[in-house]
Parts: sequence; structure tokens; C-alpha cells
Amino acid sequence: MESRSIKCVVWDLDNTIWDGILLEDHNVTLKEKMVETIKELDRRGILNAIASRNFYEEAWEKLQQFKIAHYFVCAEISMEGAKSQSVANISKQLNLALDAFAFIDDQDFEIEEVKTGCPEVLCLKADNQLSILDKKEFIPRFVTEDSAMRRVYYQNDVKRQEYEKGFKRNVEFLQSLNMKMIIKEAEEEDLKRVEELTIRTHQLNSTGITYDYNELISFIQDENYLLLVSEMEDKFGAYGKIGVTLIEKGEQSWHIKLHLMSCRVMSRGVGNAVLCNIIEYTKKNNLKLYADFKKTSRNKNMYFAYKLLGFTEAQEKDDYVKFYFESKETPQIPAFVEIESDL
Repeated sequence: MESRSIKCVVWDLDNTIWDGILLEDHNVTLKEKMVETIKELDRRGILNAIASRNFYEEAWEKLQQFKIAHYFVCAEISMEGAKSQSVANISKQLNLALDAFAFIDDQDFEIEEVKTGCPEVLCLKADNQLSILDKKEFIPRFVTEDSAMRRVYYQNDVKRQEYEKGFKRNVEFLQSLNMKMIIKEAEEEDLKRVEELTIRTHQLNSTGITYDYNELISFIQDENYLLLVSEMEDKFGAYGKIGVTLIEKGEQSWHIKLHLMSCRVMSRGVGNAVLCNIIEYTKKNNLKLYADFKKTSRNKNMYFAYKLLGFTEAQEKDDYVKFYFESKETPQIPAFVEIESDL
């Protein structure tokens, strides 16, 4: 069975992050090498979060005293509620599937409760927490610039969520973000991140096919293929590289072999911007446009995206669909996002 890739570690606090129980003694001390472990996970692009039974203000103040509070993207700290619900809340806030999470706690009861409530989550006893850096689920193939910035990207998303609460209409919120998407031909320096995206992205992924670095090198060196990478930024900062599109180019048609977008932009109304840009280009140049789609357990949103844009099924076999764009209408890129494209 293929090893899972952990994207977020949810930590308990008492006798897990620190030695002692905060409610009983405010003089708790950090566990040995805990700071180094959290920092290394952060460097690898693995997010850190908290699910703890404590009073929020006291626990957060202690984390600030230890100078590690900024490493945690979410903190579910409360005296009420099941920890499985806390993990589920964090999953929803980060828009990450539960099987991308690990949960670490010192109490057997809490471990079993999360296993029951969230069976997809990898649950580990706190006495082994320092060994997680050596477990394969926590070792990415490589660390990219985007990996090392992932915490900042998600923390900016939290700021956007708070900012959004001040708007009654979603379109007004999106217009206020001043979003810009950059669609460019991939260069060799982009390929580690491109490979990472093919491995990590599941929901907005047209086929689920992964490509390794050597395969991607061959694509950018082959004039019959076009490999596009998409980046995005707004008033809160950069999202990093969030999209990949692989196109097989023919004299009379283009064939999208892979199209994916990070789930972090799913709620921004820009998920179809790259496809709209490609459709516009192919129509202007009298090229037919096809696209591969392979059904997985998670990518139905991508199927609906193709359908809403005007693609129809030209061929179907088992889980495979070959789409063809035949609409006379050219779908419009949302007015609230500026596009800068190499096409």
C-alpha cells in the first residue's frame, strides 16, 4: 500500500508539547528537542496545529512565552468537546483531507477517541513524538521554496477568512482582494514544486497521475508538450505556485493531459481561470481542445469544472473520460482576477 503523506500534525499540549499539566502548575517546561522537531516539520512544509483541553488564553500565553506560538496555524484549545471534533474543525479550516493529518497525544483515551471519530487520521502516542521525523509519512521527497513557506501561506489564509467576515456578499470580498494570477511556461527551477503538486493535490486534479522530476524535464524539453505553472497573489501576499497544466500540442488540436489546482484557491473563484485562458487561446488559433479526466474518490469538483465550462464527453471507458470542448461560447475569466499569461 502506498504510504500516506502527512500535511499537518495536530499536537496535544500537556505532557506532549511540554512536561506537566498547565492547569495544575504554570511552571511547565518544554519537552526535550520539541522546538527542534516543530521547526523541522515546519521547514519540510508540514503544518503544526493544536488540540488541547486547556483554557485558551493561558495555553496560548505559555506557547508565546516559549516563542513557538507562531508555528501553529490552528489552535483548538478548549475545556469542552471531543478532540476528534477539534481535528475535524482543523481539517475544515485548512481544507485538507483527514488522511493528511497526524494526531499526537499522551492519553490512550484521547488516542482511541480520535481513532474512532476520525479513523483516517494517523494517531501516535506522545512518547514517540520525537521519532516522527524519521517516519516515512513525515519525509517529503524534497523540500521546495513553497514547502518552507507553507505555514505563512496558510496563516495568510486565516487572515483572509477573518477579513471575509466583514463582507455581506462573496463577490465584493473577492473583488477587494486584488487577485493576480500568473500563468507561465515551467522552467527547470519550478519542477520540484510541480512534482510536489502532482503528489499533494487530490481534489482539483484531473487525473491523479503523478510525474517525477525526470519525466517533467523531458516534457519541458519536448516541443510537442507545454507545461504550465500557475502562481497567485493578492493584497495579503503570495499563494506560491498553486497550479500545473500539461498540454500535448498537435498541429490541429491541443490535449490537456493533466490539470490541477491547489485546494487553497478553491474558494477564491479562480479555479477555472487557467482553463479559460487555454480555451481562449485555442479558439483564437482554431485549435480543437481535448482534456483527459480520470475519476478518483476525491476529484468530482474537477469533473464539474470541465462540464460547467462547456466540455462534453467525447469518449468514456471505466473511470476514464476524454473531454472535448465544443461550445461556441468562450467562458469568461472572472473580472476580479488579473491574468498575466505566456499564452
